[in-house]
Amino acid sequence: MKKNSIILLAAAAVFAAACSCDGSKPVDSVDPLIGSGFHGHVFVGANVPFGFVQAGPTNVSQGWDWCSGYHESDSTIIGFSHTHLSGTGCGDLLDITLMPVVGKDLVYARGKKDDPQSGLWSYADRSAEIAEPGYYSVPLTRYGIKAEMTATERCAIHRFTFPASDESAFVFDLKNGGNWDHTTEAYAEAVGSNAIRGWRFSKGWAKNQRIYFYAEFSKPVELEFIKATDDYGKEQERLFTRAGFSTAEGEQVLVKVGISAVSTDGAEMNLRREIRGWEFDKVRSDARTAWNKALSKIKIEAGEPAKTIFYTALYHCMIAPSLFNDVDGSYRGSDDQVYEKADFDNYTTFSLWDTYRAEMPLLCIIEPERMDDMVETMLKICEQQGFLPIWHLMANETYCMPGEAGVIAVADAIVKGFRGFDREAAYQALKSSLDTVGVGNEFRIKYGYVPSDLCRESLGKDMEFAIADAAVANAARALGKDEDAIFFDLRSHSYRNYMDPETGFARPRMADGSWRTPFNPYGHINTDYTEGNAWQYTWLAPHDVDWLVEFSGGKDGFEAKLDSLFTAPSALEEGAAPDITGMIGQYVHGNEPSHHIIYLYAMQGLPWKTADRAREVMSTLYTADRAGLCGNEDVGQMSAWYVLSALGFYQTEPASTRFWFGSPIVDKAEINAGGKTFTVIARNNSAENKYIQSITLNGKPYSLPFIDYSDIRSGGKLVLEMGPEPALWY
Repeated sequence: MKKNSIILLAAAAVFAAACSCDGSKPVDSVDPLIGSGFHGHVFVGANVPFGFVQAGPTNVSQGWDWCSGYHESDSTIIGFSHTHLSGTGCGDLLDITLMPVVGKDLVYARGKKDDPQSGLWSYADRSAEIAEPGYYSVPLTRYGIKAEMTATERCAIHRFTFPASDESAFVFDLKNGGNWDHTTEAYAEAVGSNAIRGWRFSKGWAKNQRIYFYAEFSKPVELEFIKATDDYGKEQERLFTRAGFSTAEGEQVLVKVGISAVSTDGAEMNLRREIRGWEFDKVRSDARTAWNKALSKIKIEAGEPAKTIFYTALYHCMIAPSLFNDVDGSYRGSDDQVYEKADFDNYTTFSLWDTYRAEMPLLCIIEPERMDDMVETMLKICEQQGFLPIWHLMANETYCMPGEAGVIAVADAIVKGFRGFDREAAYQALKSSLDTVGVGNEFRIKYGYVPSDLCRESLGKDMEFAIADAAVANAARALGKDEDAIFFDLRSHSYRNYMDPETGFARPRMADGSWRTPFNPYGHINTDYTEGNAWQYTWLAPHDVDWLVEFSGGKDGFEAKLDSLFTAPSALEEGAAPDITGMIGQYVHGNEPSHHIIYLYAMQGLPWKTADRAREVMSTLYTADRAGLCGNEDVGQMSAWYVLSALGFYQTEPASTRFWFGSPIVDKAEINAGGKTFTVIARNNSAENKYIQSITLNGKPYSLPFIDYSDIRSGGKLVLEMGPEPALWY
């Protein structure tokens, strides 16, 4: 069901006055610089919701904290790239980098901060930096140029204010990809006197990435194609292009750039459709309106800083997955073939190991039509590469992170009743993907679990596969396939092989059945576990909580063991993964395997303990400053946890319709759930009154510990009476 993406901007004006419950516009509460410090790794720049283009600055510095190309500690800029990642733990993209310059005697290289004359770079005046949804601006002090940019879904328009010079220019850098992504082939050519087109093919995290571009200038330019050596030592004739011109003092020169993964013709078509003239301010206004419309899917009443944190989090949830098709529907598939005029919007940047937990369930509520297309995209990926996506980027499977998280996301959509795709075909894709040999699954099929002496990160792999099996079991039940449900339920218990009654932890196990010896519950990070240790992984069975309770010695033992997670020393072995951040004891909020744990209390009749910990995390590990995220944003997951938890509920189980109650931070929220309004009101809500006392749904007493997805999608009013004392209403 193709939804012409252009409609987003055309119809957005209708929603220009969309306001939050207290009358303000949600877009005014967003600070895109939150998370640009510490290890947040967020994208900073101009884009529109779920857009292909992310136009923004790229720093000279390289390394883990520069996965997005930007970090608040770095005031250098080598140019403005048109693709970026947001919140990932690996880097890539930074395609089609545009740098405005003054001067001809320039070194065509990335440059070094300790040599002010080296390379195409400049210091940026951060005191004058502006970052808003859909707009970015900063002065470049080396050249005396003010840079501004805004975007549509597949294009960007830049406005640069130059000093007087006969040596003003734009340089298109097709080499830049940071230290992650390396150009394999680049080309550019003139189109008349004020346009160029070309491509950048590269190899990085995405092994075969193809980006085409078409760029127009607001005045004629003199083109110079510059030979340079790429990262592989090969000399390429047109790795850089210099577009030169003269400028008067304060003259504004504009550049429009369209991109495509299909062809230069596709890039030009995208540009012609999405930015017809040179009205920079109109494009900026349209982008802002599009963001306000998207953010208005949830209108809240809340005090500060919670309101700013909430809407910034929701903004981060809408950066990706990103559109990955041209305006006519054409897209590049995972088999490197071009598919013409598809009848759905194709997407990319699926960080599924992270996002199946909260980001995708959130989108199921507020973006159901988009979710239909995301699932259809995953099904096409399965057809093209033989299995559902694991971590998919720019038509490439990166195989990053353990398990088969695409299975969980698709199963979740089936269980929630989505019908914008072939449900039977989707179910077959679930089964075939879990039967695919590789990434540790072959050992699990042979031994019943993944032995730690045969496979690295064995528990990380097996326990995620077990969650996927449970998700497929739930999908099977939803489709009336009871025998399959029994089979996948049983296989989802494979993780039990690691549960050591002597130590009380999930412990590595060998192929002969013996335990890993010696064993340290604080250790084995990224050897037996994935970005974690036994303290976190012991709880990674949200599909089998009743058995975890039994393993822990019953409800009292479970409670005591869970309490100890938050009071254990926050110690880690030497050389532990940098992702393990945001620690409360051994609870690690900065990484995804812990994200469901707080809600296990509510599942055992202890909702006040969920409330205590949820409020602690929301008030101490999410802030309104640049270091406002305690770990990688992970393409929306960190923020989606906050959005759902701030509303007062969270989906704990895989492929489920149940959102377990916690403790809302917002006083009122109006959620546009696929066209119907679901209102959540927290009465007498405050820092002290953090415990739910009673609940009504549509005026009737409600006695369940969770709200069902069907109730949210049906619309209505949920009222939570809050108070200062722990209470059990169910």
